[in-house]
Amino acid sequence: MSKKPVGHKARKRFGQNFLQDQGIIRRIIRSIAPQEDQHLVEIGPGLGAITEELLPECQQLNVVELDRDLIPILRTKFFSYADKFQIHEADALKFDFASLYQAPQQLRVVGNLPYNISTPLIFHLLSYAGQIEDMHFMLQKEVVDRLAAQPGDSAYGRLGIMAQYYCHVEPLFIVPPEAFDPAPKVDSAIVRLIPYKKVPHPAKDVDKLEVVVRTAFGQRRKTLRNNLKPLISADDIQALDIDPGLRPERLSLQEFIRISDFISTKQSD
Repeated sequence: MSKKPVGHKARKRFGQNFLQDQGIIRRIIRSIAPQEDQHLVEIGPGLGAITEELLPECQQLNVVELDRDLIPILRTKFFSYADKFQIHEADALKFDFASLYQAPQQLRVVGNLPYNISTPLIFHLLSYAGQIEDMHFMLQKEVVDRLAAQPGDSAYGRLGIMAQYYCHVEPLFIVPPEAFDPAPKVDSAIVRLIPYKKVPHPAKDVDKLEVVVRTAFGQRRKTLRNNLKPLISADDIQALDIDPGLRPERLSLQEFIRISDFISTKQSD
């Protein structure tokens, strides 16, 4: 078991829950399958439970940690790996992950992501999709459900649509609360995101697609006709062979792209 150093308490404001179940840790490492010629990036290493297993297996490991009290603990624990271990004291939400990229070697990103920032952090990381080989994250199970949701699912929404635009999404396994200290009140899950080398359904303007999806889900219970009124008329939605009376969770990614492409074309005319 990975024990907390005396005097270090998990901080609620950082959303800290330290993974301590060795069986779960080994299963995560098997899922990641780090190789000795790879460059890994770990977000929120905490007390280094996963870090400890990754370091011997990879060529380089950069970690991004916001809690300054954890940094001396990590430096002491992994001093013997100084040649390939680097700590960045930073907020992952603002961190420039491109600064770690050294072409042609892509980054492999892993992390036990704090529940309170997981959604904005995933959106931040998607902006670096072209420099990332894959991502393995521990997330609240509800967030993994949203990432993998399909049209018609109650969890389907903006996060899943945009993640699936950029990545193949693969939920791996559930992690129970007792695997952590302190134990969260919900189940967690491991998910693998693999950015596409070539996006299967490219939008003319991905920023416009983001606006369309965000606007469509602004009020989930309302129809496309009402939610998208500022962007496109009901008649134009109908002309795209999409029912404007549908709620947004009924539309596929391709249909959202069709709407955003129409708006992009109309605005450029």
